Amino acid sequence: MAKVITFGEIMLRLSTPGYLRFSQSKQLDATFGGGEANVAVSLANYGIDTEFVTRLPKNDIAQACLKDLRSYGVGTSHIIYGGDRLGIYFLEIGAVSRPSKVIYDRAGSSVSTIEPGMIDWDKVFEGADWFHWTGITPAISEGAAQVCLEAIKVANKKGITVSCDLNYRKNLWKYGKTASEVMPEMVQGCDIILGNEEDAEKVFGIKPEGFDATATGGEVDQKRFQSVGQQLMAKFPKAKKVIITLRGSINANHNTWGGVLWDGKTLYQSSRYDITHIVDRVGGGDSFMGGLIYGLLTYEGDDQKALNFATVASCLKHTVFGDYNQVTVEEIERMMKGDASGRVSR
Repeated sequence: MAKVITFGEIMLRLSTPGYLRFSQSKQLDATFGGGEANVAVSLANYGIDTEFVTRLPKNDIAQACLKDLRSYGVGTSHIIYGGDRLGIYFLEIGAVSRPSKVIYDRAGSSVSTIEPGMIDWDKVFEGADWFHWTGITPAISEGAAQVCLEAIKVANKKGITVSCDLNYRKNLWKYGKTASEVMPEMVQGCDIILGNEEDAEKVFGIKPEGFDATATGGEVDQKRFQSVGQQLMAKFPKAKKVIITLRGSINANHNTWGGVLWDGKTLYQSSRYDITHIVDRVGGGDSFMGGLIYGLLTYEGDDQKALNFATVASCLKHTVFGDYNQVTVEEIERMMKGDASGRVSR
C-alpha cells in the first residue's frame, strides 16, 4: 500500500449554524480543518496509509484535534509539540448572492512559529511514496516556508513524488515576502501541480488568454487551460502533470465544477457538474486533491479516470458539512458511472 505524507496547519473551525450571519448567531459549531489535513482525511477514508505532520501546542484543544484526526484513520505519530496556540478560523456560510466569509485568527499559532530543524524529515519519509503540501503553508510565516522547503528537498533526494496545491491566499502573506518570491523555489521540486483558475496567475503571472474567472456565469471553456499547463511545465520542468480545477460561480449556492489535466502531451477533461445546492464548499479543492492522489495511485496509467475520480469526489464534498470529505470510494465510483440521482440507498 502506498504511504502519503502531508504537512501544514490544522485549525479549529468555528462556523455559524445554517446560513446565519456572524451578527445573528448566538453559537458556533466547532470542528477542525486545514488544507493538508483535509487531504489526509480524504486519503485515509479511501484506505490509503496517511500521515499528517504539523506542530501543535500542548493543550486540551490540540488533544481534541488529535483525537479527531485519529478517528478518521490519519496517522499523527510525527506531529511535534510547541508554541502557544492552535490557529482558528471563523466561517459564515453564504447564500445566493451573499458570499461566504472567512475570518482568520491564526497569528502566533504553533505552526507559524516553527523553525528549520524541528522536524526530522528523513525519519518522517521512511517508507513514504508521496509528499503533499499547499501554498497556504509558506504563506503562514517564513519559518513555515523554510520547513516546508526542507521537506521538499528531502523528498526529492529520496525520489518521493511531491505534489502541491498552489492555493493562493492573499490575506495570509503578511511577513514581508510575497508568494511570487517564495513559491518558485518550492514548486521547482514538484512532480504534480494543482491550482484553480486563478492561482497560477496570482502567483506566477500565468493565465489563459481571454478568460475572466469573475465573469463566467457558470460557463467555463476547459480547453483554454491547456496553455496554463504548458506554461507551468515550461517554468517547472520537473512537473509531470498540471491540473486545474474550474469553478463556475452562478451564486453562493449554485456552482458548476470540473477540471483538466495536462501531462505534457494530452489535455484530459472531466465532465462538468452542475452543483445546484451547495451544503459547504470549504475544502472543495482539498477534496479534489485527495481524490486526485488516490486516483493517480490506484488507476496508475489512466489519467482520465484519476481526473474523473477527483472531480466527482470534490463534487460530492460540496454536499458534506465541514472541511473533511466523508464520502466513500464506492459512492464516488457509482457517480462516475452516471448515477447522480441522489435516490435513497436501501
